[in-house]
Amino acid sequence: MDELERQKLDAMKELAYGASHEINNPLANIAARAQSLLREESHPDRRRSLEAIHQQAMRAHEMISDLMLFARPPQLVCEPFDLVELISGVISNLAAETNTRQIQLKLESSEESIRIKADRQQLSVAIGAVLDNALEAIGRDGNILVALSCSDESVAIEVTDDGPGISAEVRKHMFDPFYSGREAGRGLGFGLSKCWRIVSEHGGSVVVESAGESGATITMRLPIESAS
Repeated sequence: MDELERQKLDAMKELAYGASHEINNPLANIAARAQSLLREESHPDRRRSLEAIHQQAMRAHEMISDLMLFARPPQLVCEPFDLVELISGVISNLAAETNTRQIQLKLESSEESIRIKADRQQLSVAIGAVLDNALEAIGRDGNILVALSCSDESVAIEVTDDGPGISAEVRKHMFDPFYSGREAGRGLGFGLSKCWRIVSEHGGSVVVESAGESGATITMRLPIESAS
């Protein structure tokens, strides 16, 4: 990511946090009111309408939470843990979805155990966001490979999928929280912006590579001083 993109994202995160904070309050009131009315409503049609209101309000609340995490992630709580074990757990949690979609999701590591010191929960969110992006890009019947490797300077988490490629134009917006990219065959949403924010907070980087026609590789790299 170049300096211009970094400056643009820094400006956007402040706008995102302020707007999210203001929108969250009325959303919470809508959800609470719909839930309260549900307790008193017995008519089936009206109950379905209230349930739909509550579900959509909660969905919007989750999106706002993602945006606020991008804008101002919580302070890192770093602790030592095994990165291989963490990623294996994230992959295991996606097993039901990958089986339904007939997508092969595999992990390859240069080491049986890679001990790092980082925020386990936030890093799990970042990795999950990249895997969700790959799953959404493929849709059905495809492959995702997560490759882990270490060097003297960094630990790399490389996620490669055989879904639609990413054009140069779409790559310019890969980390924008308001950019979807669905018209290009690959939904982006808030996922990759969250990933970029979390990895950046760890002093790392996120690099996107694609031939533009098929497949893409997203590499999260953490500096060795953050992972020792």
